[in-house]
Amino acid sequence: MSRNALIIVLFMAIGSCRPPVFPPKPSGYFKIDTPSSHQYRLFSREGFPYTFEYPVYTTIEDDTVFQSKDKHNPYWININFPTLGGVINITYKEISAEHPYMTLVAEADDLSFIHHQKADYIDPYVFSFRDHNVSGILYTVGGNAATRYQFTATDSVKHFFRGALYFNVTPNADSLKPATDFVVKDIQHLLGTLRWK
Repeated sequence: MSRNALIIVLFMAIGSCRPPVFPPKPSGYFKIDTPSSHQYRLFSREGFPYTFEYPVYTTIEDDTVFQSKDKHNPYWININFPTLGGVINITYKEISAEHPYMTLVAEADDLSFIHHQKADYIDPYVFSFRDHNVSGILYTVGGNAATRYQFTATDSVKHFFRGALYFNVTPNADSLKPATDFVVKDIQHLLGTLRWK
């Protein structure tokens, strides 16, 4: 073997001993483990003007923060998703002279569209379950807004029911997508099983 060939083989051998250089990996998100299936039970608390089915993997508690400020809202509750770090805030008002239907609709609309500065879009979906006298709007909020889904449901005469989904993290639509895609099915089930008393 010639001297030049020996030098080339020697440099190749030395060069091959260095560990390979890998490019840095892009940032990722923590894996969100959603429940394996959707299962429900009935919420029917004595004295409450509504019932609905909610997920078995959630807990329901009174919304004591707002009830302590306004004693006129005893039917406000939170549906907590402990494993997902999320909550659906439920509010309820009886339609009356003090709380006219159109005012409640306008307030709910304002609360949904307050997120327009951070949202890429806000897509309202109108639904109606005539057999149960329940109709309303499910708002899908796109982008990194504080909430992905908000909704209202009413009979337009006596009951006005509103909800909003929040997660206890900085809003990031990409990282929360598995959780929001899972929870929206629970929201749709809740609205489909909502009944007035």
